[in-house]
Amino acid sequence: MPQRAATIVGGGIGGLATAIALHRRGWHVEVLERAPEFTEVGAGISLWPNALHALEVLGLADDVRALGAVETGGGVRDRRGRRLSRTDNAELTRRFGHPLLVLHRADLLRVLTDALPADSLRPGSEVTAVRDDGRDLVVEHRGGQSRPDLVVGADGLRSAVRRALWPDAAGPRYAGYTAWRMVTAPLAEPPPEGAAIWGRGERFGYTALPGGRMYCFATASLPPAGAASGPSEHAREHAELLRRFGSWPDPVPALLAAVPPDAVLRHDLYDLPPLPSFAHGRAALLGDAAHAMTPNLGQGACQALEDAVTLAHCLDGAPDVAAALRSYDLLRRPRTQAVTRRSARLGAIGQLAWPPAVLLRDTAARLTPTWVMLRSMTPVLGWTPPADARPVGPVTE
Repeated sequence: MPQRAATIVGGGIGGLATAIALHRRGWHVEVLERAPEFTEVGAGISLWPNALHALEVLGLADDVRALGAVETGGGVRDRRGRRLSRTDNAELTRRFGHPLLVLHRADLLRVLTDALPADSLRPGSEVTAVRDDGRDLVVEHRGGQSRPDLVVGADGLRSAVRRALWPDAAGPRYAGYTAWRMVTAPLAEPPPEGAAIWGRGERFGYTALPGGRMYCFATASLPPAGAASGPSEHAREHAELLRRFGSWPDPVPALLAAVPPDAVLRHDLYDLPPLPSFAHGRAALLGDAAHAMTPNLGQGACQALEDAVTLAHCLDGAPDVAAALRSYDLLRRPRTQAVTRRSARLGAIGQLAWPPAVLLRDTAARLTPTWVMLRSMTPVLGWTPPADARPVGPVTE
């Protein structure tokens, strides 16, 4: 069989992982990235056991583990700092085979780009058109034109591939709250474990990164306002964080004091209404382009990694690309759309602001045993790659 070619639109985690999986199966791959370089801005990322299983398939789990910090413990606290629930990472590892790993997004992206031939990475290649007439598959971009056997749209929430080939699909929907992400300078005495603190219509979370740094995030129920992009906007968002969270329980004030004012990123949170299919002829969507979700479960990148290894598995040795993509759709769409709904529900609970509802939420969380919480996560975290001959089904809701 002649070497098949894949054009992957989007050079984020899902797109690069897909390129690696296909490249190692003998495909000729090109990754088109609209930005001038392959990079991620400064924030952390949580990789749960299911993501590490996917990275094992790619042969990169050890490389990623070497750059991350294992979350030894964590959980949820209330606005006064009292514990509501606890995450036991040792039990997480026992149940699902891997711990919760936290690292900088830029470090993960570097591992992924280093695993690909340099000539397959094409930054500054914004896609301007995608056409599929059933016979020819054409991708036009700033660097020219491609006619691959397969197109993978991994180009995020506002995917150009989705707009071109799924023109009737509904656009992203605002979740009702915005998020700030930031990384502290190295701390002399980092908090011993991470936590998410639930307030009224606001949350603040933190977890350890290597080198004494902490990855922090915060949310607030607000109208959409766009993203902080310039130095003055970052400083203004830093001041807003101090106003909102500066009096929250320890260690929040100390963490905010350790965040450089120009290191605050703000992004409004969106998810994607369910698509009827992730496949269109010889084109497929994955990651945020297919199932953008809120970050409440920490599963956005994890599900994209699952997508990547599942797509490559479906294509492995399949002579009919379109048929393989239909199999990929059947495996991935029910699961990822269920995870999206579950994440949205958790976010709605976390953002509750009416005092009686907050009291009921916090009481229920305090009374729920840790083992019940872990068991409830089994449908999400218990995923194993399809090559392991285990079922990959939808998440139980």
